[in-house]
Amino acid sequence: MLAVVASEWMRWSRDVEHGTSPALLELVEPPSVRLTARSSSLIPMPPNVPSAHASAMAPLGGGKMIVFWWAGSRESGPDVKVYASRWAGGKWGQPWEVASRDSLGAALGFGVRRIGNPVAWTSADGQVNLFVVATGLGGWAAARVVQLASSDDGDSFAVKRVLPMSPLFNTSVLVRTNPVSLANGGWGLPLYFEIGIKYPMMLAFDRNGDPDWVTRIGNRTTALQPTIVPFSDSEVHAWMRDASDEQRVQHAHSRDGGLSWSDMPSLDLPNHSTSLSAIRLSNGSILLLHNHVVPGGSSRNMLRLSIAKDARNWKHVMDVAHGKHGEEFSYPALQQIGNELHITFTSRREAIAHHILDLEFREIL
Repeated sequence: MLAVVASEWMRWSRDVEHGTSPALLELVEPPSVRLTARSSSLIPMPPNVPSAHASAMAPLGGGKMIVFWWAGSRESGPDVKVYASRWAGGKWGQPWEVASRDSLGAALGFGVRRIGNPVAWTSADGQVNLFVVATGLGGWAAARVVQLASSDDGDSFAVKRVLPMSPLFNTSVLVRTNPVSLANGGWGLPLYFEIGIKYPMMLAFDRNGDPDWVTRIGNRTTALQPTIVPFSDSEVHAWMRDASDEQRVQHAHSRDGGLSWSDMPSLDLPNHSTSLSAIRLSNGSILLLHNHVVPGGSSRNMLRLSIAKDARNWKHVMDVAHGKHGEEFSYPALQQIGNELHITFTSRREAIAHHILDLEFREIL
């Protein structure tokens, strides 16, 4: 059960593509994993839908995956819908519609004006949980997060609840990055608040899939879209998109499983208000996929993959996508399936790109 703790920053407590081909760089001191590019492609799009953005992946077992994204005429357009495609037998199937303004509005009993980012989590019982940003009146500052669930590998979804997140008419909360496993068998869902100020949060679900507790990640008011990585049952790290003038990847740390967080110094990695994604591989290495900025470039025309052992000292592995000034390769997602790293990201706002990297582990961290 969630209970609001009203505070100045609306803090909660526990009570409640297709870019250029990536070039491999050998890692040194010491190499923990070798990543080799295998393939790149575009996920099939629904017909006559010119714009796509914000992909999220979830495993289905047996080497299969499902990916979600929104697509329509433009961001916030009235025709935007959430679509899905299934990865099986080494290829993506044809997309199908998962949610629309009309379907969500009918299930919720109130009008839905806009649909935004989807994120997904496959729970231990095989249920696919999908979280979708939806607004009533107003823009993204009036957003709510709707939870849907599927017991048939995503063929059909039913609305489960609107997440009870904000005392401000339960609005201004959004999702962007994938959930992570928690020590109690549940999962943690990264979220962020965005109206006037911006700050990251994490909502914990219990092993039955019900909201358990929620916390604010640090004290910053210009950080959003956290990507969270547990290092152990107690140690958890989060890296955030930066909406401040500092323009660096922001970092926070928890020593109690995500219940409380401390701000850490920003990383020596540029971030001009762009989403990023992190994952802890099976050998303990941490990968961060983020938009790098170089002189003459723009904020989203290069997607860079970096690796670390300690959450702070990052080494450049490869550039997954690199286009012309003003081109967009953004909003990445990462998923390890066996010895494969699957990457999806927005390609020029026209499609969702999918890259596969082979993983060769050289040591256990």
